[in-house]
Amino acid sequence: MSADARVIANHRVHVVPVVLALANPPWQRDVWLDPSVFENLDHVVHTLFDDFCDADEPERYLGVSLRSEEEVALMRELGAALNTAAAEAPNDTDAEYLRAPSWPTVVAVAGRLAQVMVANDLKELVALHGAGPSTPT
Repeated sequence: MSADARVIANHRVHVVPVVLALANPPWQRDVWLDPSVFENLDHVVHTLFDDFCDADEPERYLGVSLRSEEEVALMRELGAALNTAAAEAPNDTDAEYLRAPSWPTVVAVAGRLAQVMVANDLKELVALHGAGPSTPT
């Protein structure tokens, strides 16, 4: 595996799961609203805006945590949707976000982004498998 492939894999192992979580309302209710569980919306937001991407300006993460221009465009759209939801959650609680009028947009955009990211990762996995040694039959 090349150094570039290693970098993107190390970033995506954090980004893809939080995008999948944003696309999954039952997960959000069951996990984020349970104070005994580590993952919450704050973790998701830090992953997407601070730690492994910048959902406000995702272009610079192309080739780092995002694989394609389509992922960049969808991440920007997701960032805008999350910012809208934040404006509708004055006390900044997870429960408020989940009740925000714009939250269904967050879920929908995250669903589209998750589908593209997983498809791109599967294509990369197939390419890596095809480039590696063959297995004995």
